[in-house]
Amino acid sequence: MKINFTIKQLQLKETFSIAYGNYDKREALLIELSHQGSKGYGECVAIDYYQINLQNFVSTLKEIQSRIETHSIIHPKDFFQILSSLNLHPFLLSALDCAYWDLFGKLENKSFIELNNIPHKSLMESSITISVDEIDKQIRKIENSQWNKFKVKCKGLNENDVEKLLQLNRNIALDSNASFTDEDCIWLQENIKVQQFSYLEQPRPIDQYEVLKKEGFANWMADEDCQNIESLDELIPYYKSVNIKLMKCGGLTPALEMIRKGKELGYKIMIGCMTESSVGISAGCMLTGLVDYSDLDGANLISNDYATGNFVEKGKIILSGKAGLGIELK
Repeated sequence: MKINFTIKQLQLKETFSIAYGNYDKREALLIELSHQGSKGYGECVAIDYYQINLQNFVSTLKEIQSRIETHSIIHPKDFFQILSSLNLHPFLLSALDCAYWDLFGKLENKSFIELNNIPHKSLMESSITISVDEIDKQIRKIENSQWNKFKVKCKGLNENDVEKLLQLNRNIALDSNASFTDEDCIWLQENIKVQQFSYLEQPRPIDQYEVLKKEGFANWMADEDCQNIESLDELIPYYKSVNIKLMKCGGLTPALEMIRKGKELGYKIMIGCMTESSVGISAGCMLTGLVDYSDLDGANLISNDYATGNFVEKGKIILSGKAGLGIELK
C-alpha cells in the first residue's frame, strides 16, 4: 500500500460568514491510499477555531508513512485500531480512515453501504447553509432557493429576526456557533413557537451548556460540545440532538459507533460537514440512511471541487453506487 498527500485550496463561491468569522477559502489536505491499481481518498480541512495546522499533519504523515505503507490489507475496522494507536489528531485520523474504507471497498468491489449493511432506500435530505447577514437578505436567499431545508447562521440572538424566520413556515434550523447568551437560551427554550425550528445548534461556547434544558421547547443540538463517543453520556440532560462530523470524531469507523450509541441514548442524530470537497462529502453521504438530519452542503459552497462521487443536489442525496466511497479525482 502506498500513501500520497497534498494540500489543496478550496475557494468558496461567496464569502461564508459565521459567528467565528468570515471566510473566502479553506485549505484541505487530500490523502490518497493506493494498492494494486486501486486508489482510496480521504480529506480533512484547516478550521481556525479548531486550531488545525495542515503542515503539522503533513509532518506527521511523513513520520508514519513507512508504518502505513508496509502494512498488509486488512479489514478497515482492524486498520482503524492500528491508526488509533498512533495518537493522531481526529481530523487526520478521519482522512486516513475514510481513504482506507474507499480503497478497501474498491479492492473488494463493494460499496461502504454494502460492507456495513447500511439502509439506503430513504436517505435524509440535506440542509443548505445561509450565512450570517441582514435578516431580509437571509430571507431572500431562502425564498429564492430550490432547497427544502435551511440552516440559518446567526451571530447572537435577535428576537425580531426569529419571529420573521418563523413566519416563513419553512424547514429552518438556527446555528449560532456558540454566540447565544444564557438569557438568549432561556428565552428560546421557554418560547413555544421555537419548537417550529427543526433544531438549534451549539448555542453556547464549549462546556458552557448548563443553562440548556432538554425538556424545553428548543431542540438543542450539540456540535462543538459533541466531539466523540465519550461526549454522549454527559450531554444527556442538556441536548436532544447531536451533530456527528467525521473530522471531529475521527472518521467513518467511530461515526458508526457514535450513531449506534446516540440512538440507544435517545438522541436525534445529524451527520454534518465543514467546508469540504466531494471527497469529504462522499463519505458523509454514506451515513444518511441512518440519521434524522443531514447537513452535507460543503461541496455545494465551493467553486473548485476537485473530486466526484456521492453528491447533494438541491438537498437530495445522490449516491454513485460505485465501490468504496465512490470517489474519483477530476
